[in-house]
Amino acid sequence: MYNPQSKKAEEFISHDEITETLAYAQRMKNDRAAVDDILVKARETKGLTHREASVLLACDDPEKVEEIFSLAFAIKQEFYGNLIVLFAPLYLSNYCVNGCLYCPYHQNSGIARKKLTQEEIYAETVALQDMGHKRLAIEAGEDPVNNPIEYILESLNTIYGVKHKNGAIRRVNVNIAATTVENYRKLRDAGIGTYILFQETYDKAGYETLHPKGPKHNYAYHTEAMDRAMSGGIDDVGLGVLFGLENYAYEFAGQLMHAEHLEAVFGVGPHTISVPRVKPAYGVDPGSFNGGISDELFEKIAACIRIAVPYTGMIISTREGRQVREKMLQVGVSQISGGSRTSVGGYDEAPEEDTRQFEVSDTRTLDEVIQWLIGFGYVPSFCTACYREGRTGDRFMELCKRKQILNCCHPNALMTLKEYLTDYASVQTREAGEKLIEQELERIPKEKVRDIVRKNLGNIENGQRDFRF
Repeated sequence: MYNPQSKKAEEFISHDEITETLAYAQRMKNDRAAVDDILVKARETKGLTHREASVLLACDDPEKVEEIFSLAFAIKQEFYGNLIVLFAPLYLSNYCVNGCLYCPYHQNSGIARKKLTQEEIYAETVALQDMGHKRLAIEAGEDPVNNPIEYILESLNTIYGVKHKNGAIRRVNVNIAATTVENYRKLRDAGIGTYILFQETYDKAGYETLHPKGPKHNYAYHTEAMDRAMSGGIDDVGLGVLFGLENYAYEFAGQLMHAEHLEAVFGVGPHTISVPRVKPAYGVDPGSFNGGISDELFEKIAACIRIAVPYTGMIISTREGRQVREKMLQVGVSQISGGSRTSVGGYDEAPEEDTRQFEVSDTRTLDEVIQWLIGFGYVPSFCTACYREGRTGDRFMELCKRKQILNCCHPNALMTLKEYLTDYASVQTREAGEKLIEQELERIPKEKVRDIVRKNLGNIENGQRDFRF
């Protein structure tokens, strides 16, 4: 029985409900009146149910599909403006006891194993700061011996403790395996940003096949992890499925049901939703799975997610190349990685390619990515103010749902961009960025806020750092 308020995985992610939803979507996809009614509701920017959004995803009327894409971009602009948040992943260890068939870290893959020491993590953090990064996502395989929670906590302490030149990592998101409420409390107390955990697939039968052994084989324990994280005091959680493994429409509906569950139980949905696709890696051939999707369908999925959950941050990584990422920005993505390494380490010294989790498709430097974004009129943002000002969970969602980005996040984005331009940018990027900042200042609605930002921009030029609203 489908029950979004239940704490049981198979009740808030109901196989029968998803099956009925997909059948309903197929029946209604070419009913233009029904599709129009859903689009009218979507324009109110209050979100859609998983069933309504599934109808839009199934719709193959070219005119309506164009409306979906246009609406997704408009909603992203309404909630997040033209800001694009930047981050980098930092892989700490690829030791893992699971048997995930899509991941080269699985127990018997034969990949070279590596785990960073605290000294190496310090050096990696310096290198990331020297690139200009302020926000990281740390990653580690599941291994209670090599990667216990104590190692993760020590690594967080090391990263936050590095102050090199004008650099500082101000927010560390954490992507580690499902764990206990007690361990989530420890992560909260260590000052993490968002806790991220990909479901990979919501199809229980497919999930158990793809995870034949190891702790991750337990579907319920994994799927209920976000409940434990939020019960442990972590306000911001990030969802994601790995598109390309199973039926994309099933995953789409399941992911939105998960978001509805979090909203129903905790009063706040996911802070972020990531949209990765399975990619080539050591011993992994994406073609061996049955769920491959085209670039065009991938973009449509992202557009429908943006419409269904307008408040959430949407993330696309360097798994995807420049052209795909460019299109995804136009349908609602609001966060991207830049200058990424998916090997264990690789920022301080040349990466060890045989420790990578997957191949990077966008190999540009962070500066090249920022210059690219500026060229399209986006504001590259390194802002972490909400996290450090306590605007997390329902407090951030209230700010976002009231569409107050231009009075808060937009000024913070401009000031962090100014920091990057002053400390790290190439001459060409700095010139383009300074022009963009002047243009974007005029978009700040409140004159008082605009005046404060102008003053702070001058202070940054003169050596001060870390201004925020």
